[in-house]
Formats: sequence, C-alpha cells, structure tokens
Amino acid sequence: MPQIVSCSHMTLEGVHRKFTSERLESEWFHLYRRVMDLMPRLNSNSAKRSADGASPDAPPRYAAIKQSIHDAIRDGRLKPGDRVPSEADLVGQFDVSRMTANRALRELQSAGIIVRRAGSGSFIAEPKPIGHMIEIRNIAEEIRGRGHDYRARVIQNVEEKTSAETAALLEVPVGTKIFHSIIVHHEAEFPIQLEERFVLASAAPDYGTLDFTQLTPNEYLTRTAPLERVEHRVCATMPDARTRGMLGLNEGEPILRMTRRTWSSGRLVSHAWLSHPGTRFELSAAFSVEE
Repeated sequence: MPQIVSCSHMTLEGVHRKFTSERLESEWFHLYRRVMDLMPRLNSNSAKRSADGASPDAPPRYAAIKQSIHDAIRDGRLKPGDRVPSEADLVGQFDVSRMTANRALRELQSAGIIVRRAGSGSFIAEPKPIGHMIEIRNIAEEIRGRGHDYRARVIQNVEEKTSAETAALLEVPVGTKIFHSIIVHHEAEFPIQLEERFVLASAAPDYGTLDFTQLTPNEYLTRTAPLERVEHRVCATMPDARTRGMLGLNEGEPILRMTRRTWSSGRLVSHAWLSHPGTRFELSAAFSVEE
C-alpha cells in the first residue's frame, strides 16, 4: 500500500518553507522601499543642517555671526551707538535662515553687547552705566559725567491725597496731601531710569509746580528737605507692561528696581521707585572700613 501519510507530510514541509521564504522576501522588499522613500527627505534635512552650520565639523552659523560682530567691535569698525546689520541683512550676508540670524542677535542682546529697539533696529550697547547705591547722586550729573547728553520726559507731576496704599509708603494718615511724579530719565536718547516718586507736600510745598525737565527731583529735595537718613533696597524683577513701554524694553527683559526712602527733620518725606533696564545698567557701592 502506498505511504500516503509520509508523502503528504513532505508536501506540507515544502509548502511551509516556500511560504516562509516568500514572506521574508516580501518584508525585506517593503523595508527597502521605505528606506528608499526616506532618502530624499534625509538628504534635504542634511543639506539644511549644513547650510545653517550644524555640521559636526564646523561651528554653528549663529556663532559665526556673533563672532563677526565681536571682531568688528574689537577692531573699531563698530562703536557704541552704531547700528548692527538687520536680520534680513545677516540672512543675505551669511546665507542662513532668519531663525539663525535672530538667535545670534538674541544672544548678543542677552550678553549686553547690543541693544534692540522695536521699530528702530539693533545697536552696539554703551558700556553699562554704574549707579551709586550709597551716595545720593543726581541722575543728570551722573549721565553728564559719563560724557553723554541728558534729558527728562515728565509723564506726570500731580497733587493727590494718600490712599491706604500710598499712606503706608510714607507712613502718614490716609488723606494726607502728597505729590506723585513719574519721570523717565534719558541717557544719549536711551531711557535709563524710570523714577516714580511720592513726596510729602508739607515738606516740599513747591514740588508740584516745578518743571522737572530743567532740574531733577533730587536737586530740589536736597535743597528743600536736606537729607537726614536714607534707606535703599534693590531687587531684580520683571517689569509690568507700563514700565516696559516707558523704558523701551523687549518682552522678557528684566529691570533693576531700587526703592529709596529719605528722611528730613525727623520725618519720612520721599518714597521713590527707581527702575533701570537690567541689561543696560548696574549698581555699585564702595566704602572704607575704619578700625
């Protein structure tokens, strides 16, 4: 009798091997097709990385832009106040994307090398002005002492009655007569200090009538209410929209805020907030210790 079972068993093994071989060939074929389909995209991304300087063998292109501006400053080709090439100019000059040019300018701004002015462009920053924390100095004299032009823009100088909040600032009863001034001090046309001050009217009766484009509150108060005691506190903070606008700051740029309180004849006569652009200003203090 024929061995039908044995013959049938051999046929099934052959079919199984054939099916397995065809399935593997099909899977390899589909994998090959997928790789080939991806190749144009991979080549395009590689070319873009090369264009923007992301090759591991070359420095990033944004770093090259930054270095070129550093070199121009060092060589004297760019001086404080000079305009820096715009994003569009840098894109054409270095053959990079706008994102790369913007990153270079942002990092130069963060380092205090340039100042970016909305609607005007980017400029080489002046050396950071240094304010004095211990001395009570006239901001106009400080700026002129650095060889720069000074001007003031008076936002307001009004008489008002203290609210619960402002009464606490000057340690007086609610309803006390005070003056409330807001002045922006400019150095070489750049706003360098926003001064918001509350002054006890009984200690400085003419304060509300003065033209603070011609003299500063410091000058007047020093004459009218000679200093007896001064208190300073300094903090770094993020400005509100009003402060940011008056100081011409970009969003995300911090400020240094000094709170200054002064006493004369045994009473607190002035409370001021002095806000400065954090990237364009620094404060210092020096004193001698006597044994």
